[in-house]
Amino acid sequence: MKPITNGDELLLFLEALSNPHRLRIIRILATGKQYVSQLARELGMSRPLLYLHLQKLEEAHIVSSDMELLDSGKAAKYYTLNSFELELNEALISTLAPSLTLKKKTKEDDSKQ
Repeated sequence: MKPITNGDELLLFLEALSNPHRLRIIRILATGKQYVSQLARELGMSRPLLYLHLQKLEEAHIVSSDMELLDSGKAAKYYTLNSFELELNEALISTLAPSLTLKKKTKEDDSKQ
């Protein structure tokens, strides 16, 4: 995972971790990469709902995805957990809080970087 360098990135990271379904996704991905259908079955969750949670985790750079061809010739989207470690303390918050923009970041913002 890329280092968190501003308040908006910290907030995005913490928001991504603030959901029990996402924590369950992280637990499963910690054992290795999974494709979406497999992950949905293991979680007992619909694929559309799973994609929403995975999108939040991907926006926060907690997971990464890539497409692979299965033996059957079908394409499958795989997700992998990115290694991360965050020492959350008052010093980090004091350093990053002044850079908060309080605006919602969009995918379009990411493409401009």
